[in-house]
Amino acid sequence: MDWLLFLKIVLICIGGVVGLVLFFVILGFVLGLFTGHKEEYNTDSKFYRFVLNSMTGLVLFFTRAKIKVKGLELPKEGRFLIVGNHRSNWDPIIAWFKFRKHNISYVSKPSNFKVPCYGRVVRRCCFLPIDRNSARNSVRTFDKAAELIKNDVVSFGIYPEGTRSKTLKLLRFHNGVFKIAQKANVPIVVVCTTGTENIKKNFPLRRTKVTLDVIEIIPAERATAMTTAQIGEEVRQKLGEALIGYGEQPFDDGES
Repeated sequence: MDWLLFLKIVLICIGGVVGLVLFFVILGFVLGLFTGHKEEYNTDSKFYRFVLNSMTGLVLFFTRAKIKVKGLELPKEGRFLIVGNHRSNWDPIIAWFKFRKHNISYVSKPSNFKVPCYGRVVRRCCFLPIDRNSARNSVRTFDKAAELIKNDVVSFGIYPEGTRSKTLKLLRFHNGVFKIAQKANVPIVVVCTTGTENIKKNFPLRRTKVTLDVIEIIPAERATAMTTAQIGEEVRQKLGEALIGYGEQPFDDGES
């Protein structure tokens, strides 16, 4: 009798989870119908942000990722630009969820905005696509991100490497991304991410340990006084030192 009761509870739980997943999928599809597939927004919808965070929390629950946030505290007041190393598609997803109190939007490749449901929802949360093949369009995106930060709409996240590092070693930085912080006159928050590359291979049998380590915050006044190349050199060096502390080799031979 006890086993039958246990089985019923398990089936009810599974049914509830499946129902919840279907609910968010349908909700995301419906909401996408009311969002332009190319439009850029000047306000961060609280409702769409709630939907995004709820969907993200549900997805992360199934990944069985054990996420630890450590290091410095994020600025309690005002907006900022958050940057870091990029090793997995999970990096921004985990960051915007764990730092959700700060309403972080991301600059991302255009293909991510074509993902059904998700693409239109993140647009309504002020995420911005970037054309990596056009310097002029990239500058326009940086200007738009800086404008949203200055208007206290959202904080922004971007990866200076520009793409995931499949070797996990730090790629060369595109230092132009730091113009966002300079134009918005806000601090730069540097976050070292480890473990996200293991989520895909560990799912669903094993848990994955993920760490978001806030290793440095460059004040706005110092960031505006530096060149973007100087900022990039400092951020890359700090990330490298942090990764070495996690037992990794972050640089190619000959680099320091």
